Amino acid sequence: MQIADLGDVQLHYRIDGDPDGAPVVFSNSLGTDLRLWDAVLPRLPQGLKFIRYDMRGHGLSSLPNGPYSMGALVRDAERLLDHLELRDCVFVGLSIGGMIAQGLAIKRLDQIRALVLSNTGAKIGTKQIWEDRIAQIRANGLDHVADATMERWFGKTFRQSAEITLWRNMLTRQPVEGYLGCAAAIGGTDFYTPTSGLRLPALGIAGADDGATPPDLVRETVNLIPGSTFQLIRGAGHLPCVDQPEAYAEALTRFFTQIGHV
Repeated sequence: MQIADLGDVQLHYRIDGDPDGAPVVFSNSLGTDLRLWDAVLPRLPQGLKFIRYDMRGHGLSSLPNGPYSMGALVRDAERLLDHLELRDCVFVGLSIGGMIAQGLAIKRLDQIRALVLSNTGAKIGTKQIWEDRIAQIRANGLDHVADATMERWFGKTFRQSAEITLWRNMLTRQPVEGYLGCAAAIGGTDFYTPTSGLRLPALGIAGADDGATPPDLVRETVNLIPGSTFQLIRGAGHLPCVDQPEAYAEALTRFFTQIGHV
């Protein structure tokens, strides 16, 4: 475990794989930490350098006062990659992490050579939907929305497993202010126009049973980038890297191979 002190925020990050390998950066979804990728990394090709981090207000990163802007979250990722002297990464972003991926590619193409936009959108929901969710959680806590969140996050088979308890606990033990700060960032983001200007290799990944970012939203978003590809994972919800890690790793490996990253 390592901490990057970026001044106004301290980000927890972890590096695995080959320290001299081509870099792959992973950015998490709302309400999770870098353990989101635990089941995928061992299934990816050797010779790659894997960088994971916790967003501000999540996991072991610091908890600045909210609400946060998407610009701040993009800047956090940008400064972390500069801190680690990383260039030409494949950036894998899931949900809000996929929004961060889009923002970072728009801002710093020297850092990003390819994108994986997983279970995400150029715009997710509406500002009003997110304001309503923020008010509900502020009044009742994260436990109040935990069961409905599990329905969106995972396919039916995974929800019937004992492991579901671990992910429910990860959500409910998340700092509320960190969750709400990032939720506000999602509600204020619309990347349709800037993302349509991107020209780089991109893969969209969607879960067929995703109740948060349905496959059509992911496909619509990745189609903004000419030459992009799209992968649908059957039986998966919003976090296919957890409930379908084999299929997820296969999709990533195929993409890495196509673009010459392995």
